[in-house]
Amino acid sequence: MAKDTFLYRKSTLNLQGKLVDLAIPSVMAILNITPDSFFKRSSVVSIDDAFFRIEEYLNEGAKFIDLGAYSSRPGATDITADEELQRLIPFVEAINKRFPEAVLSIDTFRAKVAKTAIEAGAHIINDISAGSLDEEMFDTIAVLNVPYIIMHMKGNPQNMQDFAHYKNISIEVSNYFSAKIAKLRSLGVKDVIIDPGFGFSKTIDHNYELLQHLEDLHIFGLPILVGVSRKGMIHKFLKTTATAALNGTSVLNTIALLKGANILRVHDVQEAKECINLVRKMQQQYSD
Repeated sequence: MAKDTFLYRKSTLNLQGKLVDLAIPSVMAILNITPDSFFKRSSVVSIDDAFFRIEEYLNEGAKFIDLGAYSSRPGATDITADEELQRLIPFVEAINKRFPEAVLSIDTFRAKVAKTAIEAGAHIINDISAGSLDEEMFDTIAVLNVPYIIMHMKGNPQNMQDFAHYKNISIEVSNYFSAKIAKLRSLGVKDVIIDPGFGFSKTIDHNYELLQHLEDLHIFGLPILVGVSRKGMIHKFLKTTATAALNGTSVLNTIALLKGANILRVHDVQEAKECINLVRKMQQQYSD
């Protein structure tokens, strides 16, 4: 069980002067404005649909809403930055007005999209490529001065599974983050969250090896986001479907929490919140 007894870990995010505490794990709800999401319930096609889903997520206990207009599932169709913006910005503006209390994370690897979304009212940038797919992203984040989620991935969504080769995945992922964090620190970026990137340029075995060694990432002293919700590492291994993968998702979310995850990125908020509450109850009993 992860216990931070010897290493300081940053647990707050500064959202334009508002501090968000991650000492108690939080839920990030997935909301996609894409026609090709691998799990249809996470997708919306209208702003009214988004309002309904966000109200549900917030009532169930989500702290963050992760909004994406570019599908990053393996083999997803590539779209231009302009098309991504045309899908995304009307939703950001409408959601920010309707739910001013909602913390909006934007799932994008493009600096132009990140800048426009933050200016439209978003709060966090969630970059699956950690700056690798847009050389302007790091400088943009430094100027915007917003929390930045960096994920481990090799290649791009169209070819990432071609790069699923490692001698030691835990060491390679740690080295990847070490270089990225050093660069961000040199630019003055203060609020960084790391995401191991389950399912991105990794085989099923790689994913489970990475989960087994998740505590290794505590060395950076940064919040850790885990996104395993309904992914192939669950349903392909169990020989079922994404629709039937909720139970497996809850199991892996619980393991991630026990290993020190700060944010669970999920399709199913209530179930993730229950995982957090049950693990916290056990840990409180354990510490008494």
